[in-house]
Amino acid sequence: MSAREMKQNRKVRFELSWGGVAGIMAACVCICLWMFVLGVWTGQALLQPPSPRQQSAVEAGLAIIAPLFGIERQGGPDR
Repeated sequence: MSAREMKQNRKVRFELSWGGVAGIMAACVCICLWMFVLGVWTGQALLQPPSPRQQSAVEAGLAIIAPLFGIERQGGPDR
């Protein structure tokens, strides 16, 4: 065989021992578990109603930002 034919027939191989496969699987399980925990944590934070202090901060921010963008705020019973 010529050198040119040998270069074309070269294949890349990855070989892992059973310990390497187990390590990769353990890492994948840990990553998936961490993503699940973050998702539950975020979901809990999104579903809780805002405390009065947080709500007043949001209202104050909207009062500042709304006129800059020309947004008319919807009036509620307390406005």
